[in-house]
Amino acid sequence: MKRPTLRLQIGILAALLVLSVGGIALAAGTSATPGGGHAWWFWPTCLFFFTFTIGLIAPVSGVGGGVLFVPIATAFFPFSMDFIRGTGLIMAMMSAFSSTPHLMRKGLANIKLMTPLLIVSTITSIIGGVVGLWITNAFPTGKYYLTIALGAVLFVIFVVMSTAKKLEFPEVDRVDSLSAALDITGSWFEPNLGKVVEYRTTKLPLGALAFAAVGFVAGMFGLGAGWANVPVLNMVMGAPIKVATSTSMAIITINDAAACWIYLSKGALLALILIPAIIGIYIGAKIGAKIAERAKPVFVRYLVMFILLAAGVIDVIKGLGGLGVIPKLL
Repeated sequence: MKRPTLRLQIGILAALLVLSVGGIALAAGTSATPGGGHAWWFWPTCLFFFTFTIGLIAPVSGVGGGVLFVPIATAFFPFSMDFIRGTGLIMAMMSAFSSTPHLMRKGLANIKLMTPLLIVSTITSIIGGVVGLWITNAFPTGKYYLTIALGAVLFVIFVVMSTAKKLEFPEVDRVDSLSAALDITGSWFEPNLGKVVEYRTTKLPLGALAFAAVGFVAGMFGLGAGWANVPVLNMVMGAPIKVATSTSMAIITINDAAACWIYLSKGALLALILIPAIIGIYIGAKIGAKIAERAKPVFVRYLVMFILLAAGVIDVIKGLGGLGVIPKLL
């Protein structure tokens, strides 16, 4: 049986996400008030199917799922933003826990690469979680400016990725002394090429600095960190795109666990939201991990770009709508 083409693979995942969001939007549109008189299980069921779809996409793109879940759930679900952000972190962590063991066994997730980056990003993600909750409570409109800024950053990353060359298999001509000392190299069997691919990485100090900023933003917005992990690992440090997405999932398992405690201690986790989201993302990510192993590197690149662009547009529209600059569409 022939495998789906690149366009068909992208089309299937994009269609699943659009249908999921479209169904939720239609359900929300039929509600005159938050909850709309629906039975108690209605929104949790919608949440399960939505997070299941995100779970399919997360391991392939390396984004955990929070970057899609938070803006879309805020727009279409009748839940408090604090609950959604806390759930976004837990959900991203769960998708990573579900898919990372399989990616490690296949040699795609690199422990040597992730370990030094986790030291700084874990600390800053905790600080970001504290700051995020403080901004929400102290400055009601501050969150909208931050949302617009995040959308702009995502759009810039999208533009850079769309114009950069050799992201699937970057060429690292020179390795910095720290990366060489830690021997941050690796290899994996690439089924689409039918051979073992060896690689090395570079610019570890610059990558660590970038991860410090990523951890802070991830904790503050409850987005996970894959939306920036992948570009940093790929474009700055020279990791192949499939290694970058897989290692990003491994990083999320620890990074998000640290930030989650802030939301847990503040009571910003609700079982009615959390349980269906965790079940949906767990099942979806199990399937998504197997898709990630077989996916073509160019497909992974385009999927990451699609998610960055979609999330960036949603964030900008949501932020501008909250400030009253444009009609509140989301």
